[in-house]
Amino acid sequence: MKQFLTFLKKEFYHIARDYRTMMVLIGMPIAQIVLFGFALSNEVKNTRIGVLDLSKDEYSIALTEKFKNSKFFDFTKSLNNQEDIDKALRSGETKMVMVIPNQFSENLAQENKSQIQLITDGTNPNMSSALVNFGSAIIRDFQNDKFAAQVIPLQIDIKTRMMYNPQLKGEYTFVPGVMALVLMLVCALMTSVSIVKEKEMGNMEILLVSPVNPLVVIISKAVPYVILSIIILTIILGLSVAIFNVPIKGSLLLLYFVSFIFILSALGLGLMISTITDSQQVAMLISLMVLMLPTMMFSGFMFPIESMPKPLQVISNIIPAKWYYQSIQAIMIKGLGISAIFKEILILSGFTIFFIALSFKNFKIRL
Repeated sequence: MKQFLTFLKKEFYHIARDYRTMMVLIGMPIAQIVLFGFALSNEVKNTRIGVLDLSKDEYSIALTEKFKNSKFFDFTKSLNNQEDIDKALRSGETKMVMVIPNQFSENLAQENKSQIQLITDGTNPNMSSALVNFGSAIIRDFQNDKFAAQVIPLQIDIKTRMMYNPQLKGEYTFVPGVMALVLMLVCALMTSVSIVKEKEMGNMEILLVSPVNPLVVIISKAVPYVILSIIILTIILGLSVAIFNVPIKGSLLLLYFVSFIFILSALGLGLMISTITDSQQVAMLISLMVLMLPTMMFSGFMFPIESMPKPLQVISNIIPAKWYYQSIQAIMIKGLGISAIFKEILILSGFTIFFIALSFKNFKIRL
């Protein structure tokens, strides 16, 4: 028994001295409970909406104010005509538009009923359905507050329209998300592991003392994964169109161009990881924890970014997958051109230059 207690005490000392293990044992559960319980939520919060009020009478203004005061929506824009609806949704300025028809109050007074139309961006069907449900609940609450006490209750009919994805197919969301996730893992994970493997096996010393320029060695390790990533991208697009009927409404050439920039940024990340690690296990752990989880959580693929607290919304801006995911959705589902995603392309290009430059700066030509 005394020997057992001695060895038990020794193991506790080993664990306490290994700060990496302590961070995993204590830090990971805390981070996960905070992220999943507080930050990452499928609820609708602070979602940007616009209003096209064609009536501008007493009840339409009161209904608009009720939406403004709701914690679920962030009133961002007053629209002037029907053409503004498509522009606002395509640009991403709003996720939902409420259309109040002409003579809203008069129709309620004379015919005891009127209509409200809720138009959403259907590229994310789960969020679109949630927006409609929350918006409908606010309208019904407004109706009960104003008209429930009347002898003949007045009724507001709610008409919904899901733009870009009227069937609310989930494939429209997960195909761009899978593209971002797979390309990030293939490029960053495989590149970092393959280079670190050369370090572990001792081959890097031989390569560095050879007449070949060290940068040529690194580039030659990365190029196959660029080609492999383009092949994988083509396979994913082919399967999504042939099996899941996901459209490619925009330019296929533009889609490949944006994907190529994202692939280079992921390769830059993989190279940067390889310069700071000396074992395959550490490189794989960093790639999975630092790249895969943020790609899933902060790209908008699984959780709406608008529903996150402000600090996490700011953090999401440094995740390359967020900008790639938004670009691919705009090209494939909305059919937008380069002018609509110019900002995303610039940001991805900036990430690519930064990661590759930092990787070359940290690369050691001597071991």
